[in-house]
Amino acid sequence: MPSKVNVDVEGRTLGLSNLEKVLYPETGTTKGEIIQYYTHVAPVLLPHLRDRPVTRKRWPNGVEEASFFEKNAPRGTPSWVRTAELPSPGSTMDRETVVYVMADDLATLVWLANLAVLELHVPQWTVGADGKGTHPDRLVVDLDPGEPANIIECCQVALLLGELFDDAGLASYPKTSGSKGMQMYVALDGSATDDEVSGYARGLAQRLEREHPKLVISRMERAARGGKVFIDWSQNNGAKTTIAPYSVRARAHPTVSTPVTWDEVEQGARSTARKRLPLQFDIDDVLGRLADDGDLLEPMLTEAHALPTG
Repeated sequence: MPSKVNVDVEGRTLGLSNLEKVLYPETGTTKGEIIQYYTHVAPVLLPHLRDRPVTRKRWPNGVEEASFFEKNAPRGTPSWVRTAELPSPGSTMDRETVVYVMADDLATLVWLANLAVLELHVPQWTVGADGKGTHPDRLVVDLDPGEPANIIECCQVALLLGELFDDAGLASYPKTSGSKGMQMYVALDGSATDDEVSGYARGLAQRLEREHPKLVISRMERAARGGKVFIDWSQNNGAKTTIAPYSVRARAHPTVSTPVTWDEVEQGARSTARKRLPLQFDIDDVLGRLADDGDLLEPMLTEAHALPTG
């Protein structure tokens, strides 16, 4: 593989460099292979990124070296890359606004991957036609296991949450985080504020904590999470982001945040394997799953539920 090459991506000429650089030393996965993965997965990834400001996490020297989060569009951003200037409350850089990259097309996705952007994080709201943020169109709960709990316990909690969503008439969709835990989504109609969505998710988490105190915790204190699954309802706050579906993660292997079926979640909840955990997928696994099953989150692109009240 040449070190540098110019490629045409949907009419845009991009200079790709250091394609042979190994970003995952344990597996030998190169930057070129990550670019190739994002190119192949773009048809299902891009609809979940569309109109959402992207916070990127970059590993220019590979996953065993230093990384950094990036919100502002970097210096040298091509003029054709769509951006959105949005308020930045609580910015650690004392900025009133941030100029975000909007990854709406394949060329932008390839350009980001060439910058060694591995992880793509997005909020649960979109940027409207007026250039301003909208009310959330997704509810998300993040299931974060405290050791020795792991993905198996996350699957158990996901089933409990799924029952609550079913009882409320809400279709919910699970995915792995690509790291230790899982996320669950519900598509919303945009009529509720992020505070209202957070409050609803918090109520569900607190209910499950009362009903299953040995398995679930809804409180933020890390010291209390051992052996339990923290249901992070706060991810619905408008200032927070969640790893995007199909994003690569910077683990020892190039794992991916992967949509899964409820049958797989049920099997995971019953698993007794502690060395080789269930629901661990890398870039090759995901491409095979897409060829077989397509995008398991596709219904979310057209569904729109009102947030239950009362």
